[in-house]
Amino acid sequence: MPQPDWLIDRAKLAGRFPPRVRAKELWRVAPDDLAEAQDDATLVAIRSQERAGIDIVTDGEIRRESYSNHFATALAGVDIDNPGTALDRSGHPNPVPRIAGDIARPKAIQARDTEFLRAATDRTVKITVPGPFTMSQQAQNDHYADARSVALAYAEVVRAEIADLFAAGADIVQIDEPYLQARPEAAREYGVEVLNAALAGAAGPTALHICFGYAAIIHERPEGYSFLAELADTPVGHISVETAQSNLDPTTLEPLRGKGIILGVLDLSTPEVESPGVVADRIRRALPHVDVAKLVVASDCGFKYLPRNSVDGKMRALVEAAATVRTELSSSQASV
Repeated sequence: MPQPDWLIDRAKLAGRFPPRVRAKELWRVAPDDLAEAQDDATLVAIRSQERAGIDIVTDGEIRRESYSNHFATALAGVDIDNPGTALDRSGHPNPVPRIAGDIARPKAIQARDTEFLRAATDRTVKITVPGPFTMSQQAQNDHYADARSVALAYAEVVRAEIADLFAAGADIVQIDEPYLQARPEAAREYGVEVLNAALAGAAGPTALHICFGYAAIIHERPEGYSFLAELADTPVGHISVETAQSNLDPTTLEPLRGKGIILGVLDLSTPEVESPGVVADRIRRALPHVDVAKLVVASDCGFKYLPRNSVDGKMRALVEAAATVRTELSSSQASV
């Protein structure tokens, strides 16, 4: 969800690639007041989702400077004061955490965020955590023998975090793994192994988000996913894909039969609010290629860079489109 202008400098946020190290200069609120301000803005994000009619509510990731750095920079074994460098998915060098020792999690990182979300709504709640493969690609390794070992070390801390998030009240935990798409060669070598390790023993429903990057940052979309069918045999329950901006061929989803699909049907490359009819058409085109009983509809990726009034409109269009298609499916089944 977009952070309010009074909380974060959105012009600075929009003018840079999502930070991998801390970017405290983005916050407008004094450090002593920041946690309270973030809680207040999180409540605004939750209520916005509820008013729009969203069934599965998140905390909006309001407390995060980016989807990954909030977690990645809280780990031991990572030097964030003397960062390293790694290429981002656009091919440009970016400051990143430098791995200087064994990666470890001194304590639960997002359990308090989950408890806050659970206490704030009676709807199904989902919390997200950056994936181990992606974090391994967003770091400079000065400690482990090879890239696979780095990713497996991240998998262990993610596995422990997932356990704490379910214990804190999460109904669903989602792993965000955009770099499975961005780095398919490495993903095919050890990505599934790493994902399986992170999900081992998960106490509740899990999801995996794999995308082409924030539309505000990565403007060009490929015609299809370079790493998707490989996820069919993983233990993750739902796989989140984007189809609106990329106009993804829905037959791409066929190999994932048996998995739940979180279908991205809101185009985040523009603040223009789609009509419910347009969104409904995007849902309908995927129906022959997915297990409809396990289908969830969503935005392509994160709303972070869009204006708040645009986000409110897009969410309402999503809810209305879902209701329309749900009614159509019920009528069709009743007539059989």
